[in-house]
Amino acid sequence: MQKYLWDRIKGLVYGQAIGDAWGLGTEFMNKQQVNIYYSKKLTDYQQIINDKHRSHWQKGEWTDDTDQFLCILDSILEKQEVDYFDIAKKIHYWAYNGGKGIGNTVYQVLSKQEFIKYPHQTAQLVWEMGNRQIAANGAIMRTSILGVWDFEDLEKVRLNTENIAKITHFDPRCTGSCIALTVVISSILAGEGEYNKLLNLALEEAKKYDERIIPFLEKSTQSLESFDLDEPNSIGYTLKALGAAFWALKHDSFENAISAIIHEGGDADTNAAVAGALLGAKLGYSQLPIHLVTGLKNKGLLDEKLSKLAILMNIDIKLQETIKVDVAKTNKKSIWKFF
Repeated sequence: MQKYLWDRIKGLVYGQAIGDAWGLGTEFMNKQQVNIYYSKKLTDYQQIINDKHRSHWQKGEWTDDTDQFLCILDSILEKQEVDYFDIAKKIHYWAYNGGKGIGNTVYQVLSKQEFIKYPHQTAQLVWEMGNRQIAANGAIMRTSILGVWDFEDLEKVRLNTENIAKITHFDPRCTGSCIALTVVISSILAGEGEYNKLLNLALEEAKKYDERIIPFLEKSTQSLESFDLDEPNSIGYTLKALGAAFWALKHDSFENAISAIIHEGGDADTNAAVAGALLGAKLGYSQLPIHLVTGLKNKGLLDEKLSKLAILMNIDIKLQETIKVDVAKTNKKSIWKFF
């Protein structure tokens, strides 16, 4: 069980970072532009074009989605619990000390003087000022890790997720979409792998928060195109990220599913980060494309944090030691059979 568990936790963390770094290549493009710039498909970080937006990051570097994800993980590693005040402080510190790619909703909330002392109330104020219409994806992009901590206790997962979502995003669509994601991740870590059961669980959770979430989960059984991920007026909608992630969950190939999402354009790094975390949890680290794993910038930082998490969760990571294989002489697909 420990081997299964750790492979999936590591798959979630790497899946998040890979989706984020890979998706940067088409972020804020429409599908037509994606097809022009990547006529032969975007399959590797080194192909990412170096325009004004993308030049802020190195090829293979993750963006704000995973930076904030790691703020949550760092706090858990330090506090050994989910402390939303501490996480709010970490996100605030990150934002004002070199944070790149900060979304509009996060910026509005963090820029308020009261944020550090009253993060939930500040997020609620910004939401009220926006006529309760702000439901961006800045919370769901960072919260998948909360499906790992206390994963055997779904009530704790719900509470932790709600507290962290509401640091910046108070709308019930944001809270509900985050909880639908993390509760399903927890169920995967506990051993559930059947798609229909996981989808039904997400639907049950969503109904507790906002009925508007339901159609986006139901639509995940249809085509990816039905989400119109590159529609300019709604590319950053939390429910689009959720729906695309559950669409990906149906698949057994990480590379094929995340590639399809990325080539739809829109807020591609966020959509791919959320989907990558969810599908990475389902398939495990052992099923991730090796070139996208090794090509990540700051890969060592992920491994360092994962080692600390394993100790905290009493998981024997020696079970995960890899067998060295001569990549030049071995088919890539067969390599992963040894993990």
